[in-house]
Amino acid sequence: MRFTIERLRTLVLITGGAVIAALIGFLVVGRWRSHLNVREIPKRLGIDVKQEQNDVVFTHARGGHTYYKLRASKAVQLAAGNRLLLQHVQIELFSMDGKTVDRIAGNEFEYDQKAGTAQAAGPVEITIERPGVAPAIAPRAAAGKAVGSLPLAGATNDAAAGQIAVKTSGLFFDQKSGIARTEQRVEFSTAQGNGSSVGALFDSDTGRLTLDHAVELNVQRGAEPVLLRAQHAELARADLVCSLRGAVAHYRQGEATAGAAVIHFRGDGTAEHLDASEGFGLTTAGGAHVRAPRGALDFDAKNRPQRGRLEGGVTMDSAGEGRTLHGAAPTADLVFTGDGELRHLHLERNVALHTEQATRTEGNQPELRVRRDWHSPVADVDFKSAGQGKVELAAVRGTGGVEIASETQRGDGPVRPSRMAADAVTGVFGESQQLVSVTGTGHAMLAQTTAAGAQQTTSGDRVEVQFGGAGAGKKAKSSGKASRGGDAGEIASAIVEGNVVLTQTAAAKAGEASNSLRATAGHAEYEGSGEWLHLTASPRVEDGGLELAADRLDVSQASGDAFAHGDVKATWLDPGGKKGAVGLGGPGPAHVIAKEAQLQRTTGEATFQGQARLWQDANSVAAPTIVLNRTRQTLVARGTVGEPVRVVLLGAGGSPAGKGLRPVSLPGSAKGNGPSVVRIRAGELKYSEGERKALLRGGDGGRVEADTGGATSTSNEAELVMLPAGNHAGTNGAAAQVDRLTARGHIVVTSMGRRGVGEQLVYTSDTGQYVLTGTAAEPPRLVDPAHGSVSGESLIFNSRDDSVSIEGQGQKTVTETTAPR
Repeated sequence: MRFTIERLRTLVLITGGAVIAALIGFLVVGRWRSHLNVREIPKRLGIDVKQEQNDVVFTHARGGHTYYKLRASKAVQLAAGNRLLLQHVQIELFSMDGKTVDRIAGNEFEYDQKAGTAQAAGPVEITIERPGVAPAIAPRAAAGKAVGSLPLAGATNDAAAGQIAVKTSGLFFDQKSGIARTEQRVEFSTAQGNGSSVGALFDSDTGRLTLDHAVELNVQRGAEPVLLRAQHAELARADLVCSLRGAVAHYRQGEATAGAAVIHFRGDGTAEHLDASEGFGLTTAGGAHVRAPRGALDFDAKNRPQRGRLEGGVTMDSAGEGRTLHGAAPTADLVFTGDGELRHLHLERNVALHTEQATRTEGNQPELRVRRDWHSPVADVDFKSAGQGKVELAAVRGTGGVEIASETQRGDGPVRPSRMAADAVTGVFGESQQLVSVTGTGHAMLAQTTAAGAQQTTSGDRVEVQFGGAGAGKKAKSSGKASRGGDAGEIASAIVEGNVVLTQTAAAKAGEASNSLRATAGHAEYEGSGEWLHLTASPRVEDGGLELAADRLDVSQASGDAFAHGDVKATWLDPGGKKGAVGLGGPGPAHVIAKEAQLQRTTGEATFQGQARLWQDANSVAAPTIVLNRTRQTLVARGTVGEPVRVVLLGAGGSPAGKGLRPVSLPGSAKGNGPSVVRIRAGELKYSEGERKALLRGGDGGRVEADTGGATSTSNEAELVMLPAGNHAGTNGAAAQVDRLTARGHIVVTSMGRRGVGEQLVYTSDTGQYVLTGTAAEPPRLVDPAHGSVSGESLIFNSRDDSVSIEGQGQKTVTETTAPR
């Protein structure tokens, strides 16, 4: 909203100018009353009157100074009553220094000696010469004292450059009351302009001048014409106060109005204070409005405003360049520069600002519309110079708890609301008064709705928001298109500092409950072009049952996906005990470490990369890539040739005591039901919590290698079956335990010097038995260093007593061997 204080100053100055011009004319009447006592004329007809070709001259002098000289072509004593008729009258009134002469001319004056009244029978013309010293409106001015270059005094001197001419008719003067009045039209003209009123009254005793109605003044302020209209005007000379009613000032840059205004002048004629009531308003040429029921302004000695106050409900409205503004506050305080230019506006008690902006964007994209509502107990607005006496918004600061609600809409698309709140908020404006940035401090919060309908809230100690279109050049401005850095009005970037908390809730789908993501950090940066939020300084994220920490977190506002970089640590908890944590079948939390991680909210999938390792109770898996899917309750681990998948699982024979694993009883050592551990190397692992089953393949990592403590095997693939959830067959029963391992494809198994080959190996952890089978063409074979080799349909090895059973052709053979100790 552009406006200039010249509009306020113009209202004051031209109002003073109008009244001054009329006042000078009536002051002449006042001076006539003081120095030309009409009642003395009959007494002096035979003393001081000289008759020169029927001309009559009256001269009044005192102390060697001539006050006035009156000439009349004829002075006639009328027969009826004590009335004196003066014809073709010219009156000259001399200043104290004798350098200026004011003149009054009229065809006929009739004086009633008994009533003490004088009536001009026709038109009256009053001519005031340019004063060489202080103007007549400054009663404290001394003769010979120059006025100087004060604005209002300068306006008076300029008006008197040459002459001031006043014309009226029907002038009536009452000597007893000292009141001169007319109900006729009064016209006055100056070098500055001209004006008029209908009806006027001047009380020479009190010094009060009244312009009855239809007051009008046309003046030039430089090259700019100004028209002032007022319903009524009064000037109290003694009190130096001018009162106006229904004043309207029209000028090139707009309009100023006041239902009632009182202007207080200094002794030198400069305006000191203005009080406006019954409605005070300013309207710019661009359509901006400022209105208040009451207003006041203080001026310096050069008529430049210094301070001001608007009360009773201030409203501001403006429109232009695709933007509209409406503001409201109960009160407003104004502060001006030394040159009288508005620089600061202070608003109090529930300040409200509403803006709407429409922006055409590059390409074929639809128009972008932005609406904002500002609410705060207090707001301070700073202005900057825009040249040519105009000012523009520079910044606005709100305190005491500020809230800004915004809505953006592209074309007929969905409305995307956002909201910002803080204890204190500062907005900065750039070219064309476009909002460039907003900074909130103290309990700062930024809430947004994504294009997909997700709700995102970011809070911290400080929030700084940069808007698109900042720094737009003239080309972008003239075309009405947004500049680089994002569309004008949209958030281009944001920085949140200190105790950062991010919450993001995805839009709920039919039949599904919405889930929320929560992140914390010391620092956050939002990137509007890609709708990314970058979290640093010990960031953490919670998504359902997943808790994750890293050196840096990147969260996508559009999709809700999150990317973690550097020293990733994650814990997947059991979300309410409904599904169990995604891991390796255990009831406890699953922990993951990695270099990188990606969380996909739409699929519920978390991908960990770079020396990733997951452990849950006693079970663990390590691989270059580990993928956990919360929705499907699955785990996938992928290895490479140089870095295979490594799996460690607890067998059903027991669980390790204490926090670490107890050494496994190997064949040849003391036997018993101690814990067994299964160690596997593979190229790929796929585990389903619903099926309690894991499938391992060799893949790029080569063969699947399994170490069950009692034997080591290699195969093309292997399948692990976990005991059902909550099974307590083991010693402790708390950890997820392997029920069975089945290896397939080119099996090679070794145990304590024995070597077996076949096509399938089934290991049961509860019994410690290995069953090796082959095909009809190639049955399984076991080679023992001490007893040679054996073969059959199946070979059964019991790791607990080192016995081997051979089954085939309906026969069952048991071979006992003793391995070297």
